[in-house]
Amino acid sequence: MSEKNRDGKRTARERLAVEREKQKATEKRRRTLIVGASVVCVLGLAAVIGVVAANSGKHKAGNAGPAVAPSGAQGKDSLAIPVGKDGAKSTLTVWEDFRCPACQAFEAAYRPTLHELADAGKLRIEYHLVRLIDGNLGGSGSLRAANAAACAQDAGRFRDYHDVLYANQPKETDDAFASNDKLIALAGKVKGLDTPAFRKCVTDGTHDSWVDKSNQAFRAGGFSGTPTVLLDGKNIYQDQTMTPAKLKQLVESANRG
Repeated sequence: MSEKNRDGKRTARERLAVEREKQKATEKRRRTLIVGASVVCVLGLAAVIGVVAANSGKHKAGNAGPAVAPSGAQGKDSLAIPVGKDGAKSTLTVWEDFRCPACQAFEAAYRPTLHELADAGKLRIEYHLVRLIDGNLGGSGSLRAANAAACAQDAGRFRDYHDVLYANQPKETDDAFASNDKLIALAGKVKGLDTPAFRKCVTDGTHDSWVDKSNQAFRAGGFSGTPTVLLDGKNIYQDQTMTPAKLKQLVESANRG
């Protein structure tokens, strides 16, 4: 074999090796982005927990007063906002933060299925509202949005307003939900919600201390991030095979007995 041919083959192999390395790097970045998106709302480090605790004392009305649970709240310390039939055979417990992009992704993917199952009386959903992102990134949008959602529960409009908040979620680094005016404006998208009573509840921070109490329960529960989604006590959000169709199958199977 001539020296020229050998050089040509070496060059081709080198180009192939370089291309393979590029592909590996691209795939690694892709995996990192996927993992990053799924764990962006994580509470894991003691330092972060400290920030959450520090920030919990920096908001306005409601912090020093008693925890005022929204109308119809249930469970231990009345920290759960229920959606669906009380007698449903399956219960989905959701811990979520209105600023959390992973929570929005879960809601977008599962909302039609959750609505269908809840409306059919097959699934009861218990929502627990927390303010994880306020601690991670600063601000008060998680708290303000959770308080507004609790005010919507008082008005019997929680689910609709809950969905509106996620449909209009700002970027995680944008603390737009810290504005009560914005939260009240979004209430205009829910029929019958924008009332003087709702506005007063939002601006007064009526349920702020209740949100903080829910946030403390989240930390005490040892949960690592939002959303945390439990089906009859089992964490299904950590199940990489879980899909809306599989969730529906599990719930319907439980209803068949």
